[in-house]
Amino acid sequence: MAHTFLLGIRHVWEELSVIQSPGFYWVNIDRQADANLFCRQVIAAQTADSLLALICCGDNPSNVMADLSSPAVAKLPLYTLPEKKAALLCLCDDLVRALNPKNRLLILLAPANAWRAFTDNQLSVWASNTAKWLRQRQCSLVILSHGSGVNRLRVQLSIEHHTLNGLASLQWQQDSAQYLVNWWSTGHSINANQLITLHRTPQDWQAAEESDASFPNQIVNDENRYLSEQSILEGAPPLSVNWQLFEDSTLLAQQGMKAMAATLIFALYQSEQIDTLAHLIHDLRRHRGNSLKIVVREMSASLRYSDERLLLACGANLIVPHIAPLSSFLTMLEGIQGHSLSRHIPADIDALISGLRPLQMKGYLPLEDFSKAVISLMENTLLPEDGKGVMVALRPVPGLSARQSITLCHQRRFGDVMTVAQNRLFLFLSTCRINDLDTALKFIFRLPVSEAFSNWVVWHQDVDITIQIKRLAQNIELTQSAIKHVKTAAKKTAVVFEEEQTEERRQPIPFTLLSREPKE
Repeated sequence: MAHTFLLGIRHVWEELSVIQSPGFYWVNIDRQADANLFCRQVIAAQTADSLLALICCGDNPSNVMADLSSPAVAKLPLYTLPEKKAALLCLCDDLVRALNPKNRLLILLAPANAWRAFTDNQLSVWASNTAKWLRQRQCSLVILSHGSGVNRLRVQLSIEHHTLNGLASLQWQQDSAQYLVNWWSTGHSINANQLITLHRTPQDWQAAEESDASFPNQIVNDENRYLSEQSILEGAPPLSVNWQLFEDSTLLAQQGMKAMAATLIFALYQSEQIDTLAHLIHDLRRHRGNSLKIVVREMSASLRYSDERLLLACGANLIVPHIAPLSSFLTMLEGIQGHSLSRHIPADIDALISGLRPLQMKGYLPLEDFSKAVISLMENTLLPEDGKGVMVALRPVPGLSARQSITLCHQRRFGDVMTVAQNRLFLFLSTCRINDLDTALKFIFRLPVSEAFSNWVVWHQDVDITIQIKRLAQNIELTQSAIKHVKTAAKKTAVVFEEEQTEERRQPIPFTLLSREPKE
């Protein structure tokens, strides 16, 4: 009988928690802290006679193993792997020399960035060769990848069903996690497309006990009703007997608490209403379930990108921009009829608001504080990947130091921070899109950017921003060769703008003034 290992997730049926031997499994996890806990629970789930090995890429294994009490820890070899492509390519050969593994469970804990240099074909070949090596050695390998770049890995690995025995992902949802199993095979069965809600405990992850008691199945007879604020129809009377108008959002929300599948329409005039409206929408969604349709119509320009994401995260089905005429708005309402919200809505709205709002700081920060602030934002799973902001490194023109250039910069928005390093001014613009960068820089600087800075480099993908922050923390210079490399890969990884001077700068000419003695 083939030996098996366990994942250690409690209250999950056996077919999704068994690791067969030999076998090759891959779990993508958004946050490093969640990946560390997942790794600890896998180790703790093994018996005293199980053979294990932990390989940490770019991190110290002792940080993961701290205070872990398990019978398997006593004889658990620990290895550290450099965060380089060459190290992954030589992983199997290095394990043969160092461990000579047979009938062993190998756990590789690595950032998703480690596979960033692999093309789709190279990753497929590497996975195929690794699977073949595991069969020869009768070993099992579980890769736990985490951090920026996991979404790219999910896409790349989705076609590797002939190589991987299992592929899953763990996505943090503020108060719980969604464990999505693409497929998971054991010696006797294979399961696919399974979604499980997991709760985090100090020791491990455990499945939530699903209950529909709070939203019992009832005969819904209000799905054709429209409950709306009066101003939504721009002075027009109710469009039919199914429409009911209310003077303000409070009265509308009170009536909405009695609805099951009706459409509720809120009006938004100014940004000061957003927090109040977010609380109303969140209460309605949590108390009345997913069949309710909640719509926000912007009556004047008042919503920013982060505000829209907040209202959607609180449970809104649709946000209609102020530029949409009444006819288009009514068409949009027809489009959401019959829909049921499938997004998870966290129970703690305060944590949700703080997670979706930009950093509550702006202006200059010391390098260490700047790095911590940006990294914390990159690890925020509530914000979209590659949509958290833009980082710019600007080199001042000769004669102007990086610290002097700070006086030219006026950051007014919360979340926009800057620091000085390597004689460059580093800016991070929170929730700024790459196509809006030129407009943002015009508002931030008093002088045209091309006059104050000789060149600048832009990173807009989470992976690139994280790598550059780590380089700054290690005091690795952004050399001219590095800049040239970024230029070559501009279409994929970064955008670089170079403003060459059309004429030479005038150099000052010294004059010596001689004083003459007065004539006698």
